[in-house]
Amino acid sequence: MAGSSVNPGKRHGIIALNRRRQWYGFLFVLPAFLFIFAFMLYPVVYSLYMSLHQYNYVFDPSPVFAGFDNYVKALKDPTFRRALENTIVFSFFYFVLVMAVSLVIALMLFHVRRFQSFFRTAIFMPIVVPVSLSALVFLWILQENYGLLNYLLRDVLGWTALARPWLNEGPTAMASIIGVSLWATIGFETILFLGGMQALSREMLEAAVVDGADGIRRIFYVILPNLKETYVITGIWAILHGLKVFVEPNVMTNGGPGNATLVVYQEVYYNAFNRFEMGYASAEAYILAILALAFSLLNMYVNRAKD
Repeated sequence: MAGSSVNPGKRHGIIALNRRRQWYGFLFVLPAFLFIFAFMLYPVVYSLYMSLHQYNYVFDPSPVFAGFDNYVKALKDPTFRRALENTIVFSFFYFVLVMAVSLVIALMLFHVRRFQSFFRTAIFMPIVVPVSLSALVFLWILQENYGLLNYLLRDVLGWTALARPWLNEGPTAMASIIGVSLWATIGFETILFLGGMQALSREMLEAAVVDGADGIRRIFYVILPNLKETYVITGIWAILHGLKVFVEPNVMTNGGPGNATLVVYQEVYYNAFNRFEMGYASAEAYILAILALAFSLLNMYVNRAKD
């Protein structure tokens, strides 16, 4: 119909208005894009470039292309291999413990009816404490001579045989670091699991009770099987946190005793900022990134295969 046609001038005005709105949207997004590019995308791409070059930024005038020599050197380096081994050991035990303990705590909170907000806050509280501060506090608690733990075991309880130099022996030093990491982060995993449980359909849970699946049976046959998406999210987070551990061993043991608690991030830091080997440190960092990607994909595959 002729009356339904839009005036050409009005159409042009609408197009111009839409274009202005698009530009306004672009301007609002631009600061975030520049931030992501400057502090995330560019460093990732440039570090990949550096990992393929030999470059000591104090003595070398410019990077020299070396191909995959830095990667081969890292895999042959006994110090890096020890750091990689320690990181994998830490990540394995941390992953198993944080997933299991946080799931149990979340189940308890899910079934608690009174003071639920108080318990959630108490569990989540360690997250707001800086990890470096937590490590310093536990460094004092675990000291051999004046630490609170040995004082409690030796002088209060009289269990002298149990008192030991917790941070000066390899196995106990690694166990101490794992324990501190659990204390500092388990609240976050617990909240993630609790959120997944609260997202479950109330009708489904009530129907399970009607069908006789109450108590333990409801947990194993209804709640746990329906947390697959939560397992993926919490699992990836735990894997990434375990592989990128740095603060706890750096503050509490400085990688010692010997190299018993040296982790990959510490080795990357030493090579980059103490020995100034930026190319070699970038290659070590990318080996860790590839490992993190592989474990994250494995976690996703395992949880999807359960479907």
